[in-house]
Amino acid sequence: MKLSVRSIIGYGAGDAANNLAFTLGTTFLLLYYTDVAGLPAAAVGTMFLVVRLWDAVADLFAGCVVDRTMTRRGKFRPFILFGAVPLLVMSVLTFAVPRGWSGGAQLLYAYLTYAVLGLVYSLVNVPYGSLASAMTQLSRERAKLATARGLGAASAGLLLTFIIAPQIQAITRDKALPPAGRADQLQSVFLTTTALFVAVGAALYLLTYLWCRETVVRVQPRVTVRETFRTLRTNKPLGILCGSSFFYLIGLFAVGGATAYYAIYVLGDARYIIWMTLVTVVVQFATAPFIPRLVARFGKKNLYQYCGLFTVAGGVALFLTPGSMPLLALAFVAVKGFGVQLINTLMFALEADTVEYGEWQTGRRTEGATYAIFSFTRKITQSIGGALGAFALALGGYVSTLGPGAVQPDSAIIAIKASLGLVPAAAAVLAMLVFVRYPLTEKRYSAMVAETDARKKSLLEAPVAARIPVPATV
Repeated sequence: MKLSVRSIIGYGAGDAANNLAFTLGTTFLLLYYTDVAGLPAAAVGTMFLVVRLWDAVADLFAGCVVDRTMTRRGKFRPFILFGAVPLLVMSVLTFAVPRGWSGGAQLLYAYLTYAVLGLVYSLVNVPYGSLASAMTQLSRERAKLATARGLGAASAGLLLTFIIAPQIQAITRDKALPPAGRADQLQSVFLTTTALFVAVGAALYLLTYLWCRETVVRVQPRVTVRETFRTLRTNKPLGILCGSSFFYLIGLFAVGGATAYYAIYVLGDARYIIWMTLVTVVVQFATAPFIPRLVARFGKKNLYQYCGLFTVAGGVALFLTPGSMPLLALAFVAVKGFGVQLINTLMFALEADTVEYGEWQTGRRTEGATYAIFSFTRKITQSIGGALGAFALALGGYVSTLGPGAVQPDSAIIAIKASLGLVPAAAAVLAMLVFVRYPLTEKRYSAMVAETDARKKSLLEAPVAARIPVPATV
């Protein structure tokens, strides 16, 4: 089915809302915990590892809940409608660690609020991600949805960066400000911003609910847990995609936490948070209109296979660039950003294709669980990548409470540069090696969908007693 412009915009609005909570956390939460709440970097690294592993399990739970659900509003849209406000409120509470509590009590509060945020996020994001595969089966239309999703995420990242980064810049540039005063002012910035995003995010989620529709025919509204795991066990393309994305995303999430540190301590000015984000977003917006055409020309498989080369080139160059050459650093951020835009967009389009493979092979359509497995992988990598960034700071001797006139040790600067450049470059090489065996070319995908549609048609035309899904012969 060809999608309307309104449905594409509505789908993009959903990921803009997702990222008001998600990008805020990946970009600024490590900085918040260390420089505002005053938690040790090593303790935060352990917390990221533990809580994000919990988030991954929450995704599997959400996937099973979604596949067993069907309402008059649809299978996925009700989760987006009713989960929006609780998710955004939890984002506020996550950035509200009580300042007067003991260190142990603060850490417990951080664990609990971040864990609940992850659970609610799963109950919104898994249905949202699954929705794309239920809106259309056309490869090029799915590329448009994935592109809209990427642009929505980029827009949210740009918005929050322009709101938060100038305020961080003004606070951190005041060298006479004592650490306690700086922490108080930063706390006010984060609380005000997250409270504002409750209203903005709720409006964006509402657009997704109103403008997106589930149109793909299904012969089995609800899928049991046993049927779900049977489908997933035999889904080879999903396994390869998850393996490849595992490495790509470790690099991506290591970068998320390092960006603010790189701007402040390597380039020497928090305003470069804005410029680094702006360069990345400009590349994303400039690239986005061409992605469906590139998919039509080269195919998703080939395009995804080699886009990691931009991450490798940009990451290595960024590590080697001196902090005294910010314009050159921004140029390499753009190179990396081009690769990241292709990777993120194609990753979601490929995930939707693996849903079709699972249905073709088993006769059962499990959008929720398929996306949950993919999201589970993303959460595992978020855990590892975020922890790597925090542990790198700890190993590098990062000082979270610098006094007036003090500077970070050279070892901390190297750790920050490695997190931003070398880690994603090495991860991209591993990701490309894993993806070599991915089996779904555009030709095979089209033949598979046609066979599944013919099977559905025969089932729907058969007597009710005979409507038992028949798996493909493999």
